[in-house]
Amino acid sequence: EVQLVESGGGLVQPGGSLRLSCAASGFIFSSSAMCWIRQAAGKGFEWVSGINSDGRSTNYLTSLKGRFTISRDNAKNTLYLQLNSLQTEETAMYYCSKDCNFDVRGQGTQVTVSS
Repeated sequence: EVQLVESGGGLVQPGGSLRLSCAASGFIFSSSAMCWIRQAAGKGFEWVSGINSDGRSTNYLTSLKGRFTISRDNAKNTLYLQLNSLQTEETAMYYCSKDCNFDVRGQGTQVTVSS
């Protein structure tokens, strides 16, 4: 059974940083591309970033302008997302997604950006 458990969210002031983690189990993590997606209250899911199976190729939502960094540790079956210079409009539930399939995701971790 695929299990994805996100953590690391919280309340942060505008301009602040957070590091999200996603612990994966139940599948061969090192063979799977992974993505981070998010959902703000009352809105649909939005793709944020993706990384290929060996971590050598990454992609980001254009509007992030280099503020987020996706990475993975295949030895630990863990995916990460470093969020810097956070903006209030980035308040959302953040999820990790196996194979960038929005339907295969964890329970999410809440990121709230507010002063």
